[in-house]
Amino acid sequence: MAIFALAEAAGTTRPTFWRIGLMGEAIFYFLAVVTVLFFVYGVYNRFARYTDGEEDWFDRLDDLPGRMTRAAKTVITNEKQFNRDLYGGLMHSFILWGFLTLFIGTTILAIDMDGYRKFTHYFLGGEKSFFVGSFYLAYSLVMDAMGLLFVVGISMALYRRYWVRNERLWGKHTGREDDLFIWTLFLLGVGGYLTEGVRILGTSAVRNVDFETVSFVGWFVKDLLSAAGVTPEMAMTWYPVTWWAHALIALVFIAAIPHAKPFHMLSSYANVVTRDEKAGKRLPGVPSDASPDEIGASSIDDFSWRQLLDQDACTKCGRCSSVCPAKASGRPLDPRDVILDLKQYRENLDMGGDEKPIIADGGTSVIDSETMESCMACMACMDACPVEIEHLSSFTEMNRRLTESGQMDVNVQDAMMNVFQNGNAFGDPERRRPEWTEELDFEIPDARDEDVEFLWYVGDYPSYDERNRRVARSLATIFHETGVSYGILYEDEQNDGNDVRRVGEEGLYEMLVEDNVAAFEECDYDKIVCTDPHSYNTFKNEYPEMDEDFDSPVYHYTQVVEELFQSGRMGLSGTELDYTVTYHDPCHLGRYNDEYEAPREIVKGTGCTLDEMPRNRSNSFCCGGGGGGLWMDLEETSKPSEERIREALEDTDAGSGVEKFVVACPMCMTMYEDGRKTGGYEDDIEIVDVAELVVEALGAEEKIKVSN
Repeated sequence: MAIFALAEAAGTTRPTFWRIGLMGEAIFYFLAVVTVLFFVYGVYNRFARYTDGEEDWFDRLDDLPGRMTRAAKTVITNEKQFNRDLYGGLMHSFILWGFLTLFIGTTILAIDMDGYRKFTHYFLGGEKSFFVGSFYLAYSLVMDAMGLLFVVGISMALYRRYWVRNERLWGKHTGREDDLFIWTLFLLGVGGYLTEGVRILGTSAVRNVDFETVSFVGWFVKDLLSAAGVTPEMAMTWYPVTWWAHALIALVFIAAIPHAKPFHMLSSYANVVTRDEKAGKRLPGVPSDASPDEIGASSIDDFSWRQLLDQDACTKCGRCSSVCPAKASGRPLDPRDVILDLKQYRENLDMGGDEKPIIADGGTSVIDSETMESCMACMACMDACPVEIEHLSSFTEMNRRLTESGQMDVNVQDAMMNVFQNGNAFGDPERRRPEWTEELDFEIPDARDEDVEFLWYVGDYPSYDERNRRVARSLATIFHETGVSYGILYEDEQNDGNDVRRVGEEGLYEMLVEDNVAAFEECDYDKIVCTDPHSYNTFKNEYPEMDEDFDSPVYHYTQVVEELFQSGRMGLSGTELDYTVTYHDPCHLGRYNDEYEAPREIVKGTGCTLDEMPRNRSNSFCCGGGGGGLWMDLEETSKPSEERIREALEDTDAGSGVEKFVVACPMCMTMYEDGRKTGGYEDDIEIVDVAELVVEALGAEEKIKVSN
């Protein structure tokens, strides 16, 4: 407190342009103006470029003040940076908070020098400054503390990048731009302290600088210089050199922001502001008057302005790459590279480069078809991205182009033809859809003939695949035993279209929406319940976008069954089963729709001991079946399903003591049954659905004539 009192009495401050001279000051202001003009022009050009893209399908500027406030919270708190990476979150927080403080501090100094002092000089008859006394000392303390935080953050980044060599930070697009960016920040931070230390030491020759101890880092640098034999007179000579070096680095950095990696400081915030809260859960549509040549991305400007912004917002952090199951399994997909390949092509094209197809099956194109076919549409990349890049919407645009140009994977083509001709991916006749009901000793109500509370959409796999038919019969038994009012569509049900849309077959998807909604409208029901999370997602998030009159409440069956538990209608004590199990979060139920607890509550309600895998909830690892993966035969170094079962048997607390691998998705059931066989785990673990556990706990297996 004494030092603050002394400061008030002495009018303590720092000499801003000490030993720079009037000519040097004029040159600095000239360079500053040029820098600002260069910065503004560059930012204008970057954002103006986005207008060449297509209009975005969704309104991304509604409630703009609210969007900006929420985005500011996301950016300032770094909440997504901490996702799965405490070190990275702290590192980026230190850099961001330090940088913002230094920027604000520099702005305050500019307001005093170029605003308040000039105003008081010309209009109040005497120049005054608020950059003195206690304000100056408080300012110096905060700037030194937060500047140190900035340097610590940069040092952490340097350590991770060059010493640890974190794998996800390196890739095909890593280059000198990244090196220049991080080292420039380091020089700005360290150079600022060196300049401060030289100034304090130099000014000590002409005045008392004891009050400068509040600038504890600068004072420490001053002491180091003194210990190294630097005298105040030498510091006075060196100060202009260090000042100009620091100033020029800062000006060059500012001028370079719109033209290099630092632009992410602006584009990332814009990306968060314009994010779609349902990104990935719902996909952009196709204009009704679009010709086949206009569907999908055949040129860079066929992407929407928001998708172009996505490309500029990418910071090359590799978080998407590190969680991508396709990349982990050896498929030729790295979501970061796809986004950056598109950006690089756009920039080359703007510089006069040759135009080429965005995506094609073989030959020269920006993206190879097999890369997009590898995507499992699990949305892990989007969940991990700290700047809200919507990978899946861009990927879908490229898949649509493959579809319209006749370059779709052969197996997927066959599945799409089956859906078109028979309403299901298996190609079986529609009349066979309700055959699974014949193995029950009770009748399944027909929602077309009677009023029901729940219209149960069974789905393709529970209707046609023998293993998943057992799941459908189990769920039917639960509904029957607990007195749920429900019914099904029998042969009038058709494929839901979720994965049809994600492989790029938009026209077929629209047809399925129209047919399914028409079938629903013929029934009298209150709610829709789905066996498959894929159906649940598209009915809940996409059908209302296609048909504004479709507003039915939609549930996944685990949500309904969990409510039966909560209401006491299940009649279980919670001790019926004593298995040790693990549960796999389906992508479309968990990451897509944030439902993690209902299946777990059911599992625990049966008496089972739930042993979590390390990757669970939003960090769950995809089974490999989404995005058409169930229909494709892609080369892999390891199957995601095998990797996941290995994780259950080796990385859970119980390890090999886990008896059952529990799923809540027909596609997951199919993929994990396959992985259990191909991985040699048939004698080690059993794959069961949540509904099958409940039926066993109820002791109602006798209701199902075919044994589970």
